[in-house]
Amino acid sequence: MEFCPKCGSLLIPRREGSETVLVCPKCGYSKRGSSRKTQLTSRVGRRGGGVIVVDEGTSKAGLPIAKGVKCPKCGNEEAYYEILQTRRADEPPTRIYKCTRCGYVWREYE
Repeated sequence: MEFCPKCGSLLIPRREGSETVLVCPKCGYSKRGSSRKTQLTSRVGRRGGGVIVVDEGTSKAGLPIAKGVKCPKCGNEEAYYEILQTRRADEPPTRIYKCTRCGYVWREYE
């Protein structure tokens, strides 16, 4: 995890050609990623306690790809995801997934 030296925001990994670049979403600062593989991890709910591993960079749609999340419709284990605060600030955020195979969209609450 790295932060922007200009504004302090979290740098987001993006794929540009064959390399990974870390980009600040606020000010546009960019930095080439290290030679090792860049991955993001996130805890999944209180129930399962598993870990989602995010693919290098993002999809063509600009959303990260989560592996190990099973689509309830077709059983595919890869989906685009987005985390939104859909309820009050003291409530946990909502994860919205979209299957990479069939396009089915579902939500997961903590």
